[in-house]
Amino acid sequence: MAKAAVRAKRSGKRDSAASRERILEAATREFAEKGYDGARVDEIADASGFNKNALYHYFGSKEKLFVAVLERAYATIRDRQSDLSIRDMDPEEGMRRLVEFTARVWVEMPEFNRLLASENLHEARHVRQSTEIPKMYNPLLETIRELLKRGVETGRFRDDIDAIDLYISISALSAHYISHRHTFEAIFQTKLLSPKRLQQRIDHAADMIVSYLRKEPG
Repeated sequence: MAKAAVRAKRSGKRDSAASRERILEAATREFAEKGYDGARVDEIADASGFNKNALYHYFGSKEKLFVAVLERAYATIRDRQSDLSIRDMDPEEGMRRLVEFTARVWVEMPEFNRLLASENLHEARHVRQSTEIPKMYNPLLETIRELLKRGVETGRFRDDIDAIDLYISISALSAHYISHRHTFEAIFQTKLLSPKRLQQRIDHAADMIVSYLRKEPG
C-alpha cells in the first residue's frame, strides 16, 4: 500500500508538471501573438485543452501566468547559454561565440522577441514581479567578467569595460536587426535572414564587439 501511494504521488507530480507545461506552451503563443493586453485566458484554456479553472488553479491569475511565461522563456535561453561553455575559452573567441549565440537566439525564438516587446510596453511590470529572472543573469555576467578579466590579464582587452554595458550592446546589435527586419527588408530590398546575410551580420557584430574590447597599442 505504501509503495502504491508513493507511485501515485510521483505520477501526480509528473501529471501536474506536464499540465503546467501544456498551459505555458499555449500561453506563450497567445501572449506572443496578441500581447499581454490582447491575450485571453479563454483562448489559452481552449488551446491547452484545459478549462479556465485549471489555469487559475495552477497559476492564480492571468498576470501570474504571464510572469511564468516570461520566466520559462528566459530560462530556456539561459539554459542554452550555459551549454556554450565559453567561460574557459580564449577571451576573443568566447566573446565571438556569445555574439553569435545571442543573434541566433533572436532568430530561433521569435516569440521571445514579441513577449519582450509587450513587456516593455508595460515597463517591465511583470519581470519586476519575478525573483527568478534577475538571478538567471548572474552566471552569464560572471562568465563575461571572467572573459574580460583574462583578456585584460593577457594584455588584449581594455580594463574599463563594464559587463552589463557590454551585454546590453551585444544584445542590441542582434535584437534591433531581428525585430526591425521587416521594415529594413522593405527599404533595402534584401532578405536579412538568408544564411549568407545573417552570418555576415553576426560576423560584423562580433568584429565590432571585439574591436571595442581590444586594448589600443602603445
